[in-house]
Amino acid sequence: MDVEGAAVQPRKKNSWGWQKGTLLLAYQSFGVVYGDLCISPVYVYKNTFSGKLRLHEEDEEILGVLSLVFWSLTLVPLLKYIILVLGADDNGEGGTFALYSLMCRRSRMGLLNSLHAGHGSVSSYNQDEPCKETRSSLAIRGFFEKHHSLRVVLLLFVLMGTSMVIGDGVLTPTMSVLSAVSGLRIKFPELHENYTVLLACVVLVGLFALQHYGTRRVGFLFAPILLSWLACIGGIGIYNIFRWNPTVVRALSPYYIYNFFRKAGRDGWSSLGGIVLCITGAEAMFADLGHFSKLSLRLGFTIVVYPCLVLAYMGEAAYLSKHREDLQSSFYKALPDRVFWPVLFIATLATAVGSQAIISATFSIISQCRALGCFPRIKVVHTSSHVHGQIYIPEVNWTLMSLCLAVTIGFRDTEMIGNAYGLAVILVMFATTCLMFLVITTVWNRSVLWAALFAAGFGSMELLYLSACLAKVPHGGWLPLLLSLATLLVMSAWHYGTAKKQEYELQNKVCLDHFIGLSSGMGLVRVPGVGFVYSDSVAGVPPMFAHFVTNFPAFHRVLVFVSLQTLTVPKVPQEERFLVGRIGRPEHRMFRCVVRYGYKEGRWDHFNFEDQLLVKVLEFLQLQQADGDGERCSTGSGEMSVIPAAPSQAVVDALASMSSGEIEYYAGGGAKKVRFEELPAAWRREETMSEVRELLEEREAGVSYMIGHTCVFAHESSSAVKKFAVNVVYGFLRRNSRRPAVVLGIPHTSLIEVGMVYRV
Repeated sequence: MDVEGAAVQPRKKNSWGWQKGTLLLAYQSFGVVYGDLCISPVYVYKNTFSGKLRLHEEDEEILGVLSLVFWSLTLVPLLKYIILVLGADDNGEGGTFALYSLMCRRSRMGLLNSLHAGHGSVSSYNQDEPCKETRSSLAIRGFFEKHHSLRVVLLLFVLMGTSMVIGDGVLTPTMSVLSAVSGLRIKFPELHENYTVLLACVVLVGLFALQHYGTRRVGFLFAPILLSWLACIGGIGIYNIFRWNPTVVRALSPYYIYNFFRKAGRDGWSSLGGIVLCITGAEAMFADLGHFSKLSLRLGFTIVVYPCLVLAYMGEAAYLSKHREDLQSSFYKALPDRVFWPVLFIATLATAVGSQAIISATFSIISQCRALGCFPRIKVVHTSSHVHGQIYIPEVNWTLMSLCLAVTIGFRDTEMIGNAYGLAVILVMFATTCLMFLVITTVWNRSVLWAALFAAGFGSMELLYLSACLAKVPHGGWLPLLLSLATLLVMSAWHYGTAKKQEYELQNKVCLDHFIGLSSGMGLVRVPGVGFVYSDSVAGVPPMFAHFVTNFPAFHRVLVFVSLQTLTVPKVPQEERFLVGRIGRPEHRMFRCVVRYGYKEGRWDHFNFEDQLLVKVLEFLQLQQADGDGERCSTGSGEMSVIPAAPSQAVVDALASMSSGEIEYYAGGGAKKVRFEELPAAWRREETMSEVRELLEEREAGVSYMIGHTCVFAHESSSAVKKFAVNVVYGFLRRNSRRPAVVLGIPHTSLIEVGMVYRV
């Protein structure tokens, strides 16, 4: 089948095509990555001077704020993210989970690295160049590996950062849209606040209603819109600098930061909660790395975005130095009358661009969490057959819209929303700084001094911003904490319940020899057809199937145990996706197939999935007959050997000449069909003919799918906290999430569900 997210062929770096592709990616990144960062000039000065700092309206305070904004933009988005953090990608993917997956693979510091067997043969795990481990890296790694509680805290810390990004998905559209439409009150002062709130709600509803069309269609005009917006604010900034106060250029000196705090004192510290809004969206540049390349993001930001933002803030400061009475509406008041309405129109469109960036990032992050077992099962729609990252999640989309409308109607004031927004942003950045310390020491194996310098330099600045934002918790800052807490509760409870369920299945799996002996003593009946048994087990017989056989002693003549595993790599190469092995002796006709995905990949559609699995089983038989060719991987139980079932040339040649038949097989992006009589000669040898013929005949007799319908409850002797987490929270989420059979796309008429109760 054609899997979304297929690997992109590497380009030759010295060719014009590679340069053209990089420039094209840089152009496309304007419509996805920088929207949130570029819309900030609309509300930064307004929120900064909304508190007690409005009492300080001298040039020193205005230039001090400009100096703080300039150095914040230089140190955080430019130096930290563009230059340093982008280098910590996970095979081209960025974000909080990318940093965590790096640590999971390199050591046992993570809790997501030991659930799946057989991943050592995936080449994506071994792409990093070997680097000599330092004493400090071994010490830090050993410290985490010895203490399970620290690994739990690390996972919760990652989930906290992730939940804050999801909280941004609520605050960014609200803050951006409401700030843009509030510009109407500059020209119409008598316009009631209710009308601007109503207009903001209409824009938000329209924005979320368009999401089901996909990022590719919705974002077709986003890059030109944002480039037009950057040209506007950059050009107007230059105009304001030369017209009102060219001397604002001196504010680029850090001396004005010292002078600002010397004169403003505690009020200046409190204003940091507004200044931090100038770096909102910096985290999105790292989170959206998977859609582009590091070079394209670096080119777009350093050549276009950064200079335009600096000019915009300088121009606004130049205007304020001569019009101190306009502190609460400086952005729109600084616009020349001739361009006011065009800029207001473009600003409203640009807010949609900024909102689209965080909405798409929220979809992507939740999809990653779901794939790694940290979020309930939800419907993920892939809106592009070419770009695996372009997805749409209906439940999340409408939940975000409802929360955005509630915040817009409930808060109304951009000052309170800004307080909440700033806290969410700075917490995510601080989480990235802490994770980067671990990546530098344990993944890059660099000196702990360099890691400490990184953490101390950026961490101290972020903690200073964080302290100012925490002071505003009673004035709206509580909202991101509440949203993050609720999301963290959902994610941690689901992960804990899923881990306990898998732990129970691992401990209660049935030994193969015991199962075969039990089967022979029960007088089992083998009914015609092929049975696919879905479970998380990659070794032994899952307890669900043993429970079924105990109560109903019959199963299909051909049995394939299927396990869909998500590994801590972004993508699994196509040729390494399937692992196939035999269970028991050949006459048992039982096989196991492990299908592996990366956390950024979409699962295969179930259309003709059983044909694909059967072809892989046939290829396994061919490889096994050819004196064991292929890489063997142990499942860890010693009961079977697993062989990667990459398509052989004989299979491809045979399938290429077929136009109709019994088995449909996907190769090279197209569907091919093959009949038994036209199978490769290697399959029609005496040793394998009977098995191949039987497989095809049983497939023709019918296919059934068996899946467990489990209810997980905490043991009677468990603590009250565990009972609440498993019985109440996890139970509620399990009952209200999508059923496994629906997620897998299994036909209801061919489904067998086996009910079981797990006491964990």
